[in-house]
Amino acid sequence: MNGDLPAWAEYVALPLANLAAALALSGIVVLAVGQDPLAALAILVDGAIGSKEGIGFTLYYATTFVFTGLAGVQRGFLLERENDCLAGLLTAPVDPADIYAGKLAANVVLLGATQAVVVPLTGLFLHADLWPVLPGLLAVLLLGNVGFAALATLFSAVAARTRARETLLPLLFLPLALPLLIGAVQATQAVLAGGLGAAREAVAVLVAFDVIFGVAGWLLFAYVVRD
Repeated sequence: MNGDLPAWAEYVALPLANLAAALALSGIVVLAVGQDPLAALAILVDGAIGSKEGIGFTLYYATTFVFTGLAGVQRGFLLERENDCLAGLLTAPVDPADIYAGKLAANVVLLGATQAVVVPLTGLFLHADLWPVLPGLLAVLLLGNVGFAALATLFSAVAARTRARETLLPLLFLPLALPLLIGAVQATQAVLAGGLGAAREAVAVLVAFDVIFGVAGWLLFAYVVRD
């Protein structure tokens, strides 16, 4: 797909452009809901890497949330292409946007099932009492799962059409997902410390991300899956 691009553009410029676009779009939506985008970004970054606990949660999301999720989402697309399942779906009298919505929902369930095992173990290892803040924590996890699945489903469909899919998917996904990951880490910390009300800025970023990439996937999926 990017065979005409020089290496510096494919491995440096493209991820940086993706990151800048994600930050700009998230900033616009955060501003629209009445929050200061720069202040929100500063709070999120400090929460993600400003303490040992923040770094621990960042590593948790980077391992269980990102790599496991990406592997599962991409594998689903590859199996569908190998068995011509996706071609069959596209010939059915169904709007491709509905196929995207179904795959997004399935990927949200997949992430939720993973977290149902990992989150209690993480709380046990970190000596965190999750029960009093469980409703807020579940809300943050759901927002993170929806944003992750929205972006990963769209880009997995793009990468599955190329021979360099194992390399292309992380290059496309990770820079754009950075605001989501930082927001999820900060929101999780804030919920554990003071409940859902203390995570207002981080939740605003998660909601912005979900809206932007959920709508983008809904509108663009038909174009990226057609031959």
